[in-house]
Amino acid sequence: MPTPARPGLLLALVAALSFATLGVWGKLAGEVGLGTFEVLVWRFGLVAAVLLPLAGRGMTLAQRRPLLGVGVVYVLATFCYFGALGRVTAGATGLLLYLAPAFVILFGWLAGRRPGAARLGAVALAALGLGLVVGLPGAGDRDPLGLALGAGAGALYAAYLLASEHWLRGVTPLAATGHLALVGAVAFGSLAGARGELGVPDTAAQWGVVLGMAALPTLIAVPALYGAIARLGAARASLLGTLEPLFTVGLAFLVLGEPLRPAMLLGGALILAGAALAQKPERVTPPAPSPAPSPLS
Repeated sequence: MPTPARPGLLLALVAALSFATLGVWGKLAGEVGLGTFEVLVWRFGLVAAVLLPLAGRGMTLAQRRPLLGVGVVYVLATFCYFGALGRVTAGATGLLLYLAPAFVILFGWLAGRRPGAARLGAVALAALGLGLVVGLPGAGDRDPLGLALGAGAGALYAAYLLASEHWLRGVTPLAATGHLALVGAVAFGSLAGARGELGVPDTAAQWGVVLGMAALPTLIAVPALYGAIARLGAARASLLGTLEPLFTVGLAFLVLGEPLRPAMLLGGALILAGAALAQKPERVTPPAPSPAPSPLS
């Protein structure tokens, strides 16, 4: 592996592991009496309040627009995810979301970047592994709108990764994270207020969950993801991101005592194989040399 790619690989692994804690924090939030959108408001609001004064000072509106645009794409993906979750099972929703690498490669193909065999093989291995770890769609997953919203979440998350790759060049990860958090806080705050779910945590346990969710899967995970995308590109970073549900299963086993099924272990092995295959450099075919000009021309 080329030396410059090693920091990107490490950042992608840090992002996947940190994002994987989100499921554990979400489950703990329900146990301490926090609503989904309420905890999301505090998660993003606290991060925006910390980062924008530090990393967002002196930026013009023109400089902020791409950062806010990336945040809008992320929030739209999140809305689609929760919309799907209300109509189909969590397994089907998660599977469709984590097919984002396939959408990244598809969008790149449509833009003229043809993927190599290794990249396609990595997507296939990751998809098979995800089906075993997250679960395949079942009898409760026949709602067309729910499936469409789940696919929309995966496609929009892929668009978010590609937008991060192209729109955030030269932007520090902390500044990009602060603006994403601002968009998230406004969007989820508006939704929580409309649903009457906007409140202030009033116990130490609730504040512990809020701070944990703001720190690990946001303040650490999002800048690490941006750093990985800048070094590896959206496609390789997204394929490494498929390790996230594998880490989630491991954390649920260690922290919550949830059982590990043999299918999860097999799926984990396939995901690891796909992530490893994704790191194989793609061959770039050099353009044919232009013919020498004729001496008579």
